[in-house]
Amino acid sequence: MTQRLTAARLRGIFPAIPTPVTAEDRIDEAATRQLMAYLLEQGIDGVVPLGGTGEYGALPREERVRMAGVCAEAAGGRIPVVAGILDPGFHDALSAGKAFAAAGVDALMVLTPYYTTPTQRGIRDYFLRYADASPVPVMIYEIPYRTRIAIAPEVLHELSRHDNIIGMKACNTDMYHFLKVVAGVDESFSVFSGEDTLFPLHMAGGAKGGIVVTASVLPRTWRKLYELGKSGRTADAMAMHRKLIPLLDMAFAETNPGPLKSVLDLVGVSAPRVLDPLLAPASELQQRLRSELGACLRAEAQLA
Repeated sequence: MTQRLTAARLRGIFPAIPTPVTAEDRIDEAATRQLMAYLLEQGIDGVVPLGGTGEYGALPREERVRMAGVCAEAAGGRIPVVAGILDPGFHDALSAGKAFAAAGVDALMVLTPYYTTPTQRGIRDYFLRYADASPVPVMIYEIPYRTRIAIAPEVLHELSRHDNIIGMKACNTDMYHFLKVVAGVDESFSVFSGEDTLFPLHMAGGAKGGIVVTASVLPRTWRKLYELGKSGRTADAMAMHRKLIPLLDMAFAETNPGPLKSVLDLVGVSAPRVLDPLLAPASELQQRLRSELGACLRAEAQLA
């Protein structure tokens, strides 16, 4: 991006993309560029590499930086690139953020610190300190079913008022928690749905868009869902989303991104390999997912 990213640009569908890798566990640059070209052609609003879908923890550190750079270069300033950071400690997380910023990303999606089980004050201070030091804007990443740490709504309200914290990926499946968060955040802060399974409900509750795993293979479908939600057509969005439930059940039947990677070739990207400790999904699941995604892609081709 030529201008500093603000919450006003955090709108729409940002696919959480998988990381194509070679047999040597290095970034497959050609496949990554193919995926980015496909998503840009389909009209996505932004992209999020290196989150959990991007197998952050399994990638060597230098490969994470390469992935950030390849995505930023492929985006070419046309869409925001928000790189995920999943380090549990402040110094490693900040070092990664500075490296990703130098590689050209527009913002950082920083995970709640985990394992140490901090207090709410500790979480607050962590993000304030990070935002003060970060060279690019920050999104908060809250996913308590992975980290075992939820951020209190009142803490998120305070953090939303920091000039360098522009939004969050909300993966807390407690809808009341989500509604309380949205009710008190600053106008300069964008709450994004982080749950493919709850997206239309999150939009109805005030989300500005979504960081969506399956948007990597169905970008236009998710863009249509976003437009329905944005225009207040919640019933239509729910009906459309309901048709995706079989696909979503399969996509997350084994640990993400294994199932997703196994069918990327249906959108022209061959990148099935996952990194240890993940394994390729069961062949029966792959077959069912391939059939279901094929049907969804045919339906997507009919969208206006």
